[in-house]
Amino acid sequence: MRTIEGFKLRKLGNEYILVGESMALINFNKMITLNETAGFLWEQAEKETAAHGEFTAAGLCKALCEEYEVDASQAMTDVESTIASWLEAGVVE
Repeated sequence: MRTIEGFKLRKLGNEYILVGESMALINFNKMITLNETAGFLWEQAEKETAAHGEFTAAGLCKALCEEYEVDASQAMTDVESTIASWLEAGVVE
């Protein structure tokens, strides 16, 4: 998978939002909000996409385990859930 170019992560208080930076990406009917962990995962997905052309659930899981000291099983569940919500929102493909 890869992040769709043109979405930028912005911090808003204690949450993060994904903002489409071109008119083609702006949908005023839906705001994509992320908590701190999902914001971290988005940053990792962008880094992996930039470096390798795509990101993987395994790569995000590894980063999550290293950053938050969570067990791999729980991390993968969280990563898969987050990716599913990104797919539904149309910010990754």
